[in-house]
Amino acid sequence: MNTSDARTSGHAVNDTSEFQDHRRPLIRAFKAGGWALIAMTIISLAIWGSIRDLPGIWGVLIGAAIGGGFVLLTVASVLATSGTSPSTTMAVVLGSWLVKLIVLILALMWLRTMDFYDTTALGVTVILALIVVLATEVWGVMTTNVTYVG
Repeated sequence: MNTSDARTSGHAVNDTSEFQDHRRPLIRAFKAGGWALIAMTIISLAIWGSIRDLPGIWGVLIGAAIGGGFVLLTVASVLATSGTSPSTTMAVVLGSWLVKLIVLILALMWLRTMDFYDTTALGVTVILALIVVLATEVWGVMTTNVTYVG
């Protein structure tokens, strides 16, 4: 058997390092969630921009930042602490969740006094962003090939 037969798509047959990276599913989930958020935002901008003009566009942009950012920042915090102990990861994830919740409450209190955005566009976009980003992150994790020894 020559060397070219032992290679598949640029990787040696016994090269398993790619499949042993425990961060790989999270990285894939983050990328998939980010791209899904961008696609959903563009589609929502087209729809709400045509229905409600500039206030609809502002509602979509704020809603995508709130909904998508909330979920993507959770994955980012897990990725940032993936090389640490489980207790450190848990502390960072729970701490970042608390900070995100406080920032969200303050942002919504501030937005309540404003009238430059469409509230319906904001609400629908937040819900859509949460669902779309979370669903694509789950898909990204579930379809990633990694080594599992149980």
